[in-house]
Amino acid sequence: MSPRRSYDQYCSVARALDAVGDRWTLLIVRELLAGPRRYTDLHADLPGVSTDVLASRLKDMERDGLATRRRLPPPGAANVYELSGRGRELIHALQALGEWGQAELGERRPTDAVRAHWFALPLLRGLEGEGLVEVVLEEGDFHLYVGAGGGPVHGDGPAPREPDARLVLDTDTCTAIGRGELTVTDAVRDGRIHVTGEGTLAKALREA
Repeated sequence: MSPRRSYDQYCSVARALDAVGDRWTLLIVRELLAGPRRYTDLHADLPGVSTDVLASRLKDMERDGLATRRRLPPPGAANVYELSGRGRELIHALQALGEWGQAELGERRPTDAVRAHWFALPLLRGLEGEGLVEVVLEEGDFHLYVGAGGGPVHGDGPAPREPDARLVLDTDTCTAIGRGELTVTDAVRDGRIHVTGEGTLAKALREA
């Protein structure tokens, strides 16, 4: 394993970038916010990353205490990567970067890949409270753990149990939220997000 590179600056920003400043590292963190992921799943949801670079970044993250690797018991019997507690704290940095980057999105380019769950963090920024939220998009379904503690903050596919709220919206609405042009609350008021469910989150959104 290659030695960790350093800016050799006594500054918390520089120290943070020593650990997560390499290309792809923070996007791997974004994917692992969904919980344990297999290498093949990570590679599929990080279009453009080479297998060598992905393997190298994962090793670096293990070395730096940001992620761990473990083997699932049968019948899974596969190695998975997951964030450590220290790694999960990076959600705050990712949310700040995502909010700052809203102005950089612009129109989607023909070469831009997209995955439904990449809208998870923008939607989480617009939701308050605690609970399980299912999101239904044309690109696919995913679910959010609003106000999550130490576990996953989102996951692919329908909610694993009856959600506190179910949000149905189109890609244009989700994109507008991602760009910061529209809030979740305003989208509900305008009828661009259809909310169902009897949980506290659903009721709060309908009454906002």
